[in-house]
Amino acid sequence: MTTEQIRSLAQVDRTAPTPDPRIAARVKALESLLIDKGFVTEEAVDRVADLYEKEVGPKLGAKVVARAWADPDFKQRLLEDATAACRELGIGGLQGEDMVVVENTEGVHNALVCTLCSCYPWPVLGLPPNWYKYPAYRSRMVKEPRALLREEFGLDLPESTTIRVWDTSAEVRYWVLPQRPEGTEGMSEDELAELVTRDAMIGVGLPKRVGEQ
Repeated sequence: MTTEQIRSLAQVDRTAPTPDPRIAARVKALESLLIDKGFVTEEAVDRVADLYEKEVGPKLGAKVVARAWADPDFKQRLLEDATAACRELGIGGLQGEDMVVVENTEGVHNALVCTLCSCYPWPVLGLPPNWYKYPAYRSRMVKEPRALLREEFGLDLPESTTIRVWDTSAEVRYWVLPQRPEGTEGMSEDELAELVTRDAMIGVGLPKRVGEQ
């Protein structure tokens, strides 16, 4: 997988990279076979898909981030023990047993990679995007994160900003607490959560600005 292919995946749809049509066809065929054989029901399949899209996914991470932005005490607990803090909101489970949150600040930007495979904090971010698994992403995030963020994700950080890359693993699942956007004073947690993107919690993007779709 080349960096050009990473770019096309990242730019076509930042929230849901376009799947390989061959893989999609195989998945659909397997789904149909399992339903026809009576191993699963169509409702069960829909429920699992809905679970990862709406419950075990970026919306839950956004909920945690919004609470941290709005509640300094919760933010402190999140930075001290992310797993326990998420549990306060009823969030946790498989692939999220040992989570660590790293905070973006004015001078520090954090980004995630799994150099071995695709370890990822499922309970707060859902399933990892396709490009996260590719060797080109893993290699460049370690060797040249500033160039990777600028060239492949359009995130051009000032030279004065320190970039810290965290190697998430089966033992520790890192994720990013992005900076709260300007002009959000007085917004509710639900409104704040709408500004939080999956990419911002991976560290390859920023939260939406107020009024941005």
